[in-house]
Amino acid sequence: MADTLLKVDGINVYYGNIHAVKDISFTVNAGEIVTLIGANGAGKSTTLRLLMNTIGRDAGSVSLLGVDNQSKDFLRVKQDIGIVLDESCLPETLTAREVGKLMALTYERWEPETFSGYLTRFSIPLDKANKDFSRGMKMKLALAVALSHRAKLLLLDEHTAALDPKTALKVLTLSARIVEENHLTTMMITHNMKDAIKYGNRLIMMHEGHVIYDVAGDEKKSLTVADLLQKFEEVSGGELANDRMLLS
Repeated sequence: MADTLLKVDGINVYYGNIHAVKDISFTVNAGEIVTLIGANGAGKSTTLRLLMNTIGRDAGSVSLLGVDNQSKDFLRVKQDIGIVLDESCLPETLTAREVGKLMALTYERWEPETFSGYLTRFSIPLDKANKDFSRGMKMKLALAVALSHRAKLLLLDEHTAALDPKTALKVLTLSARIVEENHLTTMMITHNMKDAIKYGNRLIMMHEGHVIYDVAGDEKKSLTVADLLQKFEEVSGGELANDRMLLS
């Protein structure tokens, strides 16, 4: 039986009078590569913030690597989670070399040689300030950090959303290759239907705070964008505008 690395059970979140996440439940087992798809405002990023306990919940429970994310032990568990957000959170004034030194103080299992290897592989200059990097290079640096402390679970939150299509494809291809090489259990959040289908072995679709579709195995392999559009329209009762969820 596969180990459960992530369990979300009956989560609800309100922002004032807005019910942002509505009674969602799912688990992610070791070895799964899950794409979490939904239109802008569906609740995807709120869900990720819930996982990392950067926002509170009004009902339900979340555990990562067997630990409740609101317990005192969660600080220890965060050492085992790699995360890349849609905007780099790394200090803008630091060089890649200095980022490595900072991360050595942050992560107990930081691996300098692994980090240096990724910098070389991603063609990231050691002594150029993060603020002078392109967006694509910033995402590569954030990915190098996420992969250099022996993380057991990788969370990617719209990490190519701000990139031009050509750069986004390069970063996505690179991410997928690294995940496969390291057999990393991963959740990738996206609003791009084509990417959600292409990457990963399981797909979860959200709409207006609900999980409306959860598919894996042979059914996932045979999915098309048309299938996802049909599922969305069945649930929402309307057509999907391309500015809310990218079709390709």
